[in-house]
Amino acid sequence: MGELAMERLRGNLESLRMRNTLDILDNYLERAISEKLNIVEVLDHIFDEEAKSKRKRAYEKQVQMSGFPIKKTLEEFDFSFQPSIDKQQIEELATMRFLENKENIVFLGPPGVGKTHLASSLGLIAARHRFSTYYVNCHQLIEQLKKAHFENRLPDKLKVLSKYRLLVIDEIGYLPMDIQGANLFFQLIARRYEKVSTVFTSNKMFSQWNEIFSDITIASAILDRVLHHCTVVNIRGESYRLKERKEFMQKKQRVINTLLPQE
Repeated sequence: MGELAMERLRGNLESLRMRNTLDILDNYLERAISEKLNIVEVLDHIFDEEAKSKRKRAYEKQVQMSGFPIKKTLEEFDFSFQPSIDKQQIEELATMRFLENKENIVFLGPPGVGKTHLASSLGLIAARHRFSTYYVNCHQLIEQLKKAHFENRLPDKLKVLSKYRLLVIDEIGYLPMDIQGANLFFQLIARRYEKVSTVFTSNKMFSQWNEIFSDITIASAILDRVLHHCTVVNIRGESYRLKERKEFMQKKQRVINTLLPQE
């Protein structure tokens, strides 16, 4: 291939933003010539690699925009430490059928049992499948809604939050919520109801949600919409953080024992 044609090819690839093809072009053309590959095989490989690269970049961009505090996968979750969790149920949720059916998920359990890990893992899978996804801590969400209300842009904020195919609301019940916050939270849940999916995590049982939302009527209305089409995962087990702390202390004690003079 002449230098002029190669220059034109690189220019066209740059214009088409085919960055991966630009990176692999020279080495792959040398390989294609040496292995006497036909034009269909060459095009098939180049476009396949370009498509993979674009999917990877799109996923990384989606994850970056989603705001997940941790980026742990389901493969990293220690199901053996939490036997109360049905692994098959979680794997079924990972198929994303709940998104197609516009269903919700609620992870309940005490602090440290893996609720955020599981919720974030499902969110990352949704992002990988190119579903618009957003993570937010419940307290931060209420502060965002209050700020939007104060600035007379609440409808726009609710519209944005209602468009995400998957919204992960973490740590419901960890901090108190006043009546205004509860009302704003209800408005968001009502806008998303039966249109898109939401994943919730909470350290409070449903019977305690009256306390979270400061009003039994609002709490009932929220629960009615959350649980109508919903999978509830109730985690009963030890805290991972306490486990890690215990293991650290045991390791520290073993080190100390090796340094002590032997009698």
